[in-house]
Amino acid sequence: MQPSLFSVVKWTVTTLTRHIRETLDSDPGLQDVWVEGEISNFSRPASGHLYFSLKDSGASIRCVIWKTVAPRIGVALQDGMAVTAHGRIGIYEAAGQYQLYADQVRPAGEGALFQEFLRLKVALEVEGLFSPLRKRPIPDFPLRIGIVTSPTGAALRDVLNTIRRRLPLAQAILGAAQVQGSEAPGQLVQALLGLNRLRPRPDVILLVRGGGSMEDLWAFNDEQVVRAVCASDAPIICGVGHETDFTLADFAADLRAPTPTAAAELATPTTALDLAEKLGSVERQLAASVMAIVTHDRDVTGEAARDLRFHSPMRRIQSDLQQLDELSRRSHAAQAHNVALASGELRGLGKRLETLSPLQVLARGYAVVTRRADGVLVSRVAQALDGIRVRVSDGTFEAEVQRGGL
Repeated sequence: MQPSLFSVVKWTVTTLTRHIRETLDSDPGLQDVWVEGEISNFSRPASGHLYFSLKDSGASIRCVIWKTVAPRIGVALQDGMAVTAHGRIGIYEAAGQYQLYADQVRPAGEGALFQEFLRLKVALEVEGLFSPLRKRPIPDFPLRIGIVTSPTGAALRDVLNTIRRRLPLAQAILGAAQVQGSEAPGQLVQALLGLNRLRPRPDVILLVRGGGSMEDLWAFNDEQVVRAVCASDAPIICGVGHETDFTLADFAADLRAPTPTAAAELATPTTALDLAEKLGSVERQLAASVMAIVTHDRDVTGEAARDLRFHSPMRRIQSDLQQLDELSRRSHAAQAHNVALASGELRGLGKRLETLSPLQVLARGYAVVTRRADGVLVSRVAQALDGIRVRVSDGTFEAEVQRGGL
């Protein structure tokens, strides 16, 4: 055979394997696959990863479950078990082999249930029951928390312990129901209805149960349960199974939690510690606000007091009182001066009066004669009667008139 005259593309093993890996990774249909087969060559090395093959009568494929995913599988894998595994197809470049990187594993008997799950999911989704627009917010501080679950299950204990730890003020109300078996869907519906009929009704309802197989969790895929979740007046948090378990009730609920404990945590976003911190913050803000108000009012009051003192009538009253004191002092001084002048004049008049007084005349030897009978001054002889009264400088005496002697 004659060699080609044209150059051909040459691959190294690495580049070819990498190209194959990129081709597989870019195919969406190979990144979300379910593969059914029988487990063989199962191993669990010290690394914690799980390795096995899935085979049927015609072929086999290597499978890997990383140690971070393994605790969530929820199925005890062993050789010979018929399972359905979910994951993505990739290539292990060092060995040049393609394999399934699995993140979920279900017993093969659940295949029919899973198909029914997908059928119901599509039908209910078309009705809008899973629409994000109908999701309601979860209250920040619920005082009444409804719990729909088995009264004897571990899920109830975990939820109550979480609520008690995070928000001991909240009241937990149990809506008891079976969470597995043929009677479970009806009891779950009645429990949801019963909690919504309470007055006051719960602020939020937790729909919870522990993990299990798809068949164990099937009650939460029941159409009537899903519709009861959508019809609830109180918002619902659904925490069923483990993190990798999904039920139709999860899609219908207002909030989905990976576990019952996580549902209780989501129902109590504000813990007692958060509340104490908020109260402390509010108290500090209130104290600062009160202090600011007091300081402001004190400044305003001080300014008003200064204005009041400046405009107060007391200032004028005090000035008038001082002026009154000054006028009073001047009045007293004027009165004293006037009194002194009047006293001087009075003394002068007294002296003049004393000079003009008849007593001075009497002192020089004169006398005043009046009739004794009627006190009439005797200025003529004819006026003198038998009895007269004579006043001299040092007193008065009476005398008889002898007419013959005149």
